[in-house]
Amino acid sequence: MLNRDQIAALLPHAGAMVLLDKVESWSEGAIACATRSHRDADNPLRRDGRLPVLCGVEYGAQAMALHGALVADTGEPRAGVLASLRAVRCRVGRLDDIEGALLVRAEVVLLDRRSFIYNFALSAAGAELMSGRAAVFLT
Repeated sequence: MLNRDQIAALLPHAGAMVLLDKVESWSEGAIACATRSHRDADNPLRRDGRLPVLCGVEYGAQAMALHGALVADTGEPRAGVLASLRAVRCRVGRLDDIEGALLVRAEVVLLDRRSFIYNFALSAAGAELMSGRAAVFLT
């Protein structure tokens, strides 16, 4: 298990933009993270006091980046560019009104030195909030 400070050391983000609070579990093929940052009034993704569900893509992308760093075991954060999103399904309109912790899961579809593809999903209290597939190219 990793805490927020350990996560921040592996991501190319800083401060409030580190959205994940802890790693619940991870393996070579998947990661599960938890967070309550969706409830923070100072969440940098909020607009007009709300956190739209599409911001969940960034939560998923951070889980993917974190998993990539853990699997690569380089200790160096690497920035990436979101190349595509596929099959995105939103089951709620916003995240800031979701009680309790969000569970952010990412599962490897393809992983190599310069790019990766993951399926990702956000849920809370056993209910899926959003899901999709993302492709990222490392810079």
